[in-house]
Amino acid sequence: MSGVRVLTLGCRLNTYESETMRKAAETAGLNNAILVNTCAVTADAVRQARQTIRRARRDNPHARIVVSGCAAQTEPETFARMDEVDAVIGNEAKGQAATYRKLPDFGVSESEKIRVNDIMSVRETAPQMIEAVEGHARAFVQVQNGCDHRCTFCIIPYGRGNSRSVPMGAVVEQIEKLVGNGYQEAVITGVDATSYGADLPGSPTLGTLAASILKQIPDLKRLRLSSIDSIEVDDALMDLIANEPRFMPHLHLSLQHGDDLILKRMKRRHGRDDAIRFCRQVRDLRPGFAFGADLIAGFPTETEEMFARSLDIVDECGLSFLHVFPYSPREGTPAARMPQLDRGLIKQRAARLRERGEQAYDAHLDAMATAGGTHSVLVEFTGMARTENFTPVLASEAPRGQMALVRINGRTEDHLTGDVVADRVDHIQTADLAAD
Repeated sequence: MSGVRVLTLGCRLNTYESETMRKAAETAGLNNAILVNTCAVTADAVRQARQTIRRARRDNPHARIVVSGCAAQTEPETFARMDEVDAVIGNEAKGQAATYRKLPDFGVSESEKIRVNDIMSVRETAPQMIEAVEGHARAFVQVQNGCDHRCTFCIIPYGRGNSRSVPMGAVVEQIEKLVGNGYQEAVITGVDATSYGADLPGSPTLGTLAASILKQIPDLKRLRLSSIDSIEVDDALMDLIANEPRFMPHLHLSLQHGDDLILKRMKRRHGRDDAIRFCRQVRDLRPGFAFGADLIAGFPTETEEMFARSLDIVDECGLSFLHVFPYSPREGTPAARMPQLDRGLIKQRAARLRERGEQAYDAHLDAMATAGGTHSVLVEFTGMARTENFTPVLASEAPRGQMALVRINGRTEDHLTGDVVADRVDHIQTADLAAD
């Protein structure tokens, strides 16, 4: 192969950072190289990273393979021991051209392969300017990195460091650049995005940032948030939810469980009632709002009754999109020292929770297909599009990467179907189309 190829695992923040890695490596003149941007959220994610690396070596026997990302940061020796790996670099250094210029100086022994610093010593997140997000119709923009919280199951703070924010002006400049390059929609990303701004002068909030983006960039058609912690949502963000049509009616919640005692043992900062109250409040402000959520099945000490509360909260919060994780112990976390459940039971509960999520998603599709109506959608490069509340609808005849109007006429097993009413349109408020 020639050039630089990036293989991305994990979250939307990794998708964004992969573009900064590609840009930095190309600036450094790297060639015939594969960069693997790993995830560490579960033990399975680390296993998938190793599989990806082995497959990359089989397919590209003469390429240089460089591993980075959260798994490389938290357990660099794991990857340095792999014969397929030429170098392991930390999260702080992966977006810097100087890192890739130094690659010829990396040795071949396990210790010489590793260039990973103490991530906890990092105090700032520099803005990373990119022109595009390869293969994506929407642009992901990093506004925050790291996390100051220490949930008992989570290894990510040790891969990302403490919370630090990108200044508002730099975020606006980045999104302006992406909009100028044709992007219709931007997605704000971060490890703990709702903690945005606490480390900046004046302590701006995530809501303040989002409002500033929409005010200063009138050509941006749609703005979304990635995963958020609902207990940290500020008044400015609630005001956008209620009153700003360009702020999309979909949020993915870092919920994790539906039982108060398990949430306490996870060291989460919200309770069951907090989550339910938040979802109801948002829907009162903006009917039709859709929610996704992360949920963990089989956390240590989880009883059948506790697990049932996670099943129930899917309905009580009105969740439509679930990301279900079977609990896996991460070495060095408090939860790994708690009494563990049988792996078979964990997998069984995860399957039941996924089934409940499939039922909720099916009901969501039914409701939208029955309601019909016309929606403004962003057409992805796959030909599938996303409505305002992130529901997929087939719109293959519409221009890729552009917005279109689609009148919903039904559904299939996993998406809506519709007729394209108009293509290459500006955003139109859903309320204006209610009578259509």
